[in-house]
Amino acid sequence: MISVEWMPPLMFAGLIVFMLIGFPVAFSLMAAGLFFGVIAISQGFFDLVFLQAIPQRIFGGVLANDLLLAIPFFTFMGAILERCGLAEEMLESMSQLFGRIRGGLGYSVIIVGFVLGAITGTVAAQVIAMAMISLPIMIRYGYNMRYATGVLAASGTITQLVPPSLVLIVLADQLKTQTGSADVGNMYLGAWGPSLIQIGLFALYTFALTRLKPDWLPAAPLSDVQTNGWVLWKKCLLGIIPSAVLIFLVLGTILLGIATPTESGAMGAMGALLLAWLRRSKIANLKKQITESYQNTMRLTSMVIFILIGSTCFSVVFQGVDGGVWVEHLFANIPGGWIGFLIVVNILVFFLAFFLDFFEIAFIIVPLLAPVAEKMLAPVLLGAMDGNLQAAGNAALVWFGVMLCVNMQTSFMHPPFGFALFYLRGVAPKEVKSSDIYWGALPWVGLQLIMVGLVIAFPALVTTFLDKPPPVAINSEFDFTSGQSGEGDKASPKADENAPVRFELEKPSR
Repeated sequence: MISVEWMPPLMFAGLIVFMLIGFPVAFSLMAAGLFFGVIAISQGFFDLVFLQAIPQRIFGGVLANDLLLAIPFFTFMGAILERCGLAEEMLESMSQLFGRIRGGLGYSVIIVGFVLGAITGTVAAQVIAMAMISLPIMIRYGYNMRYATGVLAASGTITQLVPPSLVLIVLADQLKTQTGSADVGNMYLGAWGPSLIQIGLFALYTFALTRLKPDWLPAAPLSDVQTNGWVLWKKCLLGIIPSAVLIFLVLGTILLGIATPTESGAMGAMGALLLAWLRRSKIANLKKQITESYQNTMRLTSMVIFILIGSTCFSVVFQGVDGGVWVEHLFANIPGGWIGFLIVVNILVFFLAFFLDFFEIAFIIVPLLAPVAEKMLAPVLLGAMDGNLQAAGNAALVWFGVMLCVNMQTSFMHPPFGFALFYLRGVAPKEVKSSDIYWGALPWVGLQLIMVGLVIAFPALVTTFLDKPPPVAINSEFDFTSGQSGEGDKASPKADENAPVRFELEKPSR
């Protein structure tokens, strides 16, 4: 006889075993959920009818989820922009603009990475495009190899945080509880502050190296600066203006309330197609490139849906064996209150990112932590939200989501498992050593972890831009708590505010 208290940790252990055997993550989640579901039924923890929640959630919460339609649109937009040559033009013009100062190529890569992150949302596209264009130039100018590889990888991963990041969309979908949610618009608003500061940290680190190690980041020779004046500025604007239009189509329409995330994604996809058509003379075999973009979009979207279906199987059974209560008790006893909770969670996510993709972390870990995060972080933001408890709960989920997004940037930079490092290794010239790529990534991982610390210490970096509804005012002339008139002076029954909140599915009586 297995005790119900042992079922949640056993489910996690079983999931690890399935993955170690070699099962894909999506099917490991399904296998672990159904396997332990059979055990739970045999032990009497819930009835067979309880598993009806799995198809209900799949059809109602996954296949009928309009927000998830934004994923193929944004993926397709990024795939098209990857092939239209926009990154090449921006990098070339920015390199000419900043090339005459020390570290100019580094600043160019950081700025272009930020702009591309706001229109593509794909790490692979940015790292590969910028590495193929900028790395040979940096090698020719004599840049330090570790700095060159590090800045290229880090500037590619910033797309994880810069809206309209796919990570923010997925996190917004997963950060839902019985009492609150983090919508995509607020996630985008909350991510702007940390993303701008992250770019500032990258630029500040580059500036510091130009002073401490000036020979590492030399200026471009005057003979290589081919254009200047208005001609150069015009070239820069021709690369930036199309990007600015796409950014407005995607982000401006959401933030102004003109379109939903799915509608803005559709407009962004159409804008990317139009931009590719306008640049068709510079694109070899445009029809083939569009076909490949459709195929890449289909693969990524299918992977996301399968992981979501698998995580639904796992989470339903997990909640059925009181997994939500187990997670809450696990983190409620951490010393240090909400600060200790955030530190432990960020350390956990940091190490999980060595082995799991951000989709897998978002679908497996985030739904389990969201109720605990809302309960522990909402009181911290109550003052910033003018005493509105509902707004504080929603803002807490946004704060928590943006924090995890900053942390999960490092999943692409972890030596030796970071995907950005794999992409960079694949396109880097043979003279670039793998050790230079791995050692070059470490300072930038440190900068990203500093950003995690800043978001923990200063939640206003995320919540300042969020909408703050008016405080809930209680008027003594109206009393909705009493059952009949004339009973206003009687003390109405009141729920214990300090009582633990349980987040679990409703189960049939045993």
